Amino acid sequence: MSALIASILLISGVAAVRLREIRAARRAARGVRRLRVAIDMDEVMADALSEHVRRYNAAFAARLTLEDLRGRHLEECIPAERREAAAAMLDPTFFEDLAVLPDCQDVIRELAAFHDVFIASAAMDVPCSFDAKYRWLRRHFPFIPSSRIVFCGDKSIVDADYLIDDLPRHFARFKGRALLFSAPHNAGEIRYSRVRSWAEVRDFFRGVGALPAAVTTLPSSPPAPRRASACSSAGSR
Repeated sequence: MSALIASILLISGVAAVRLREIRAARRAARGVRRLRVAIDMDEVMADALSEHVRRYNAAFAARLTLEDLRGRHLEECIPAERREAAAAMLDPTFFEDLAVLPDCQDVIRELAAFHDVFIASAAMDVPCSFDAKYRWLRRHFPFIPSSRIVFCGDKSIVDADYLIDDLPRHFARFKGRALLFSAPHNAGEIRYSRVRSWAEVRDFFRGVGALPAAVTTLPSSPPAPRRASACSSAGSR
C-alpha cells in the first residue's frame, strides 16, 4: 500500500511540474508581441553549399573546400570553362536531400510557436527547384503551413519584421530588420547584424525579448492566416 501511495505522489508531482511549465509557456506567449519572421532556405536552413562543392569535386576530381570560398561565391573560385557545368548541377535532385543545418528545426519550431514564420526562398533563381524545395520543407518542417512557404525573386515584397538570409542583396530594399546568416561567401560583409548559427538566432530573439527563457513545453502555434503574402507561394503557384 505504501508503495502505491508513493507512486501516486510521484505521478502527481510530475504532473504538477508539467502543468506549471505549460502555464509558464502560456504566460510568456501572452507577453511577447507576435512578429513576422521571414527565413531564407539555402545556406540558412539547408546546407546547399556543401552539396554543391561535393558534386563539383566529384565531377572534376577537384579538392575545393569551403574555406577556399571565403569571401567569394563558387563560380568565382573555379575555371571559367567549368562554370556552366557547375551551374547545371543545381538540378531538381540537388535540392531534394540537402542536410538541415544544426539546431535549425528546433529554433524555427520555437519561433513558430510565438511568431508568424514565413519561409522566403528566391527560388526564381533556380526555377526547377520549386517542387524539390517544397518536398524538402514538408519533410523537415511539417509544422510550417504551406500558406507560409513563399517562393519569389525580389524579397523586398515580403512584408516582415525580420529577414534571416545569407545574401546581402536581399536586404537592399527590405523594409524590416536584416539578420545576415553566416556563410563563406559573406565573410567580409559588415553592413548588417550577423548570426553565425541557429543557436545565435535563438540568443538574438531572446535578447530582444521576442523569445522567452527556455521551457520544455511550447504553446501551440495559432492557425495560419488564409492569405500569407503578396509574393507567390508554393501552395498556390
